[in-house]
Amino acid sequence: MQLGVLVSFVLFVGRLFHPIQELSQVYNVFQAAAAALEKLSGLLEEQPSVPEPEPERAVTRPSWAGRIDFENLTFGYRDRNILENMTLEIPAGQTVALVGPTGAGKSTTARLVARFYDPNEGSVKIDGVDLRDLPSAELRKAIVMVTQENFLFSGTVADNISFGKPDATPEEIERAAVIVGAHPFIAALPEGYDSDIRKRGGRLSAGQQQLVALARAFIADPAVIIFDEATSSIDMPSERLIQKALEVVLQDRTAFIIAHRLATVEIADRVLVIDDGKVVEDGSPDELLRQSGRWARLHEAWEESLA
Repeated sequence: MQLGVLVSFVLFVGRLFHPIQELSQVYNVFQAAAAALEKLSGLLEEQPSVPEPEPERAVTRPSWAGRIDFENLTFGYRDRNILENMTLEIPAGQTVALVGPTGAGKSTTARLVARFYDPNEGSVKIDGVDLRDLPSAELRKAIVMVTQENFLFSGTVADNISFGKPDATPEEIERAAVIVGAHPFIAALPEGYDSDIRKRGGRLSAGQQQLVALARAFIADPAVIIFDEATSSIDMPSERLIQKALEVVLQDRTAFIIAHRLATVEIADRVLVIDDGKVVEDGSPDELLRQSGRWARLHEAWEESLA
């Protein structure tokens, strides 16, 4: 009799404790959701650092040629200027390499072209129009940036390429991949263009991720394209593939290339050597080599590193 009472008591306690345990788990989930909601609300309330233009000032065009002008541009953080009184003219269709020591202002220059920031003084213009007068959708249509770490989404290869052009057809997606040299490895995947590349493109190598990013940039068909250290984290065979892809992607577009590997820079029409926020040399790669200046020294050091 006592054993039966004890068993009944244990069963009763178990039934009583189980809902309480579930309630505690729900409470933990609720606490995590509340914390996430607070962070999300803070993000949604954040004011953009580069505001949209007023409707009466907003400029849109069917297409852009891609000429970029820096007019008396000064930019800095707090009390320190990174770029000072920079004036440059980049004709449409020209490929420009930005080289120089770390911290010289190369990436800052490129990000001003992409309007990640606005200048403190002066302006950056595309085809004579101040970037501050372009709505975000128009700006992203005209100017595309490919960085060292391109974000690939969970989903298929086709989904990630078509992010550059959401209404792209399967034929357009495949054509973009063929042109940049990504088609062979995509076709070798178990489901081809419908293969899931997993979170952040984890199923692909660094070089393959960059080729997918190049296909995404190509299918967007921008007037201006920016490569910021896009080959710094990949091996030499992958870099050669990407260099071949770049030669195709850059045709008939204005391009800015930032790279410490000078093999990537050599495809440029023009080299700007930047030091301490100023352009200290400006010319074609061959012209600057003959001048025996900073570009020539950088080139010599690079060749010695290959020996």
